Amino acid sequence: MHEFAEARGAMAAMIRSGDLAGLLRQAEGFHGHLCPMLLLGVKAGQYAMKRLDHHHHGMEEVVALVETNNCFTDGIQVVTGCTFGNNALIFKDLGKTAVTIARRDDGAAVRLTVRPDYREQLFARYPAVGPLFEKVVVQRAGTHEDIHRFQHLWAAVARRELEVPLEEQLLVAELTITLPPFARIYDSVICAACGESVMAPKAVTHEGRPTCRACAGQNFALLTGDGIICPGEA
Repeated sequence: MHEFAEARGAMAAMIRSGDLAGLLRQAEGFHGHLCPMLLLGVKAGQYAMKRLDHHHHGMEEVVALVETNNCFTDGIQVVTGCTFGNNALIFKDLGKTAVTIARRDDGAAVRLTVRPDYREQLFARYPAVGPLFEKVVVQRAGTHEDIHRFQHLWAAVARRELEVPLEEQLLVAELTITLPPFARIYDSVICAACGESVMAPKAVTHEGRPTCRACAGQNFALLTGDGIICPGEA
């Protein structure tokens, strides 16, 4: 077996052994900070991957259908290896902190959803965090001291939440689903305006020539913190 086939060997070992702390360290480096939602993504990904017992080499053997674009999803990407780049991450813009992770060969899947009262319970367990979360994250109005204190407390909360039983944080359901086909490979065309290469089905015909949507002044989907939007639409 070529060495590249085991590029995720260390991650697979942590998943099998239940090394959540090790997986969380990997996710923190990817995400940029440590927080409870990142942790829940890690825990959800580890649980599903171990339950499905299927290693992922980035060839769509395992697919993750995420329903939110928040910190939770980065934990899922790191642990499962399902990303936008390897076509194994599907984004359902539902605004739910939930994921369905499935084996492609038989559709066996695990859906994990953060319990609806999780944030309320979290702030009840750590009362010092709630007011800072509101000030720093929601209002974006904290002082440097507020931000510094919040970051340290938020990371400490995430580490403590490692020990909380998964069933107190997440709802789990096992199911069988039908997955979309494998990602298609498309030819590229050259935009007549900017000269850049464009995936053929994403190009449009403008003044009789293949053109990217940006140069043609046409709408295109954009994923932001608010979800999927089309900037040119009211």
